[in-house]
Amino acid sequence: MSKPLIGVTPLFDRGRDSYWMLPGYFLALEEAGAVPVMLPLLDDEESLKRLVDTLDGFLIAGGQDVSPALYGEETKPTCKETCPERDAMESVLLRLLWDADKPVFGICRGLQILNAHLGGTLYQDLLTEHPSGVNHRMAAPYDRAEHSVSLLRESPLHALLNADSIGVNSCHHQAIKTLAPGLQPMAISPDGLVEAVYAPEKRFVWAVQWHPEFFFRKDESSRKLFQAFVRAAGKGESDA
Repeated sequence: MSKPLIGVTPLFDRGRDSYWMLPGYFLALEEAGAVPVMLPLLDDEESLKRLVDTLDGFLIAGGQDVSPALYGEETKPTCKETCPERDAMESVLLRLLWDADKPVFGICRGLQILNAHLGGTLYQDLLTEHPSGVNHRMAAPYDRAEHSVSLLRESPLHALLNADSIGVNSCHHQAIKTLAPGLQPMAISPDGLVEAVYAPEKRFVWAVQWHPEFFFRKDESSRKLFQAFVRAAGKGESDA
């Protein structure tokens, strides 16, 4: 069987006017048995549909804050840099992926925009809107656990990892406030944040708030996340 092709949303550096990619996304996918491809940053529906029809799965990567306009709020001063280009692209892409029932794996911003796209809301800044003793913005390097998350027993993540809790790295200042319809929680932080979700009606739509792309070299749970995604992407609709 040929290796599944995985489209990865591009990172965007406005100051350098460049698309770029963190190697961890590609290396983790390659180790799990996939061939990663960085997507172009466009929101043309016809072009994106061709990519959806061609590729086997899609990873929605981390990046800038999701615009509060996507979930019906005014932007607060505590909201950081947004990326209108990615907001526009990923809104179209997620709709096409949802309709096509293609495997999707969201990481950090990927979880946040998935939740916003499906009708949920976000904390624009955890320090001011959800203060707690849990450190959600650790210092580099990110290849170690910063806090734990509890895995919900009936969730597919619990079934995959066969554990009640795991340690995760953490580098974010936004998070899910109201969970979107169509998503179910899989992991909860000690201060009550939803840190992993899935769409039970879809073949594979998972997203996590932490960063397995920085942690997979040392952490078996991170490797298993990528492996589960790649397995789903490697299955045709007939044998999903």
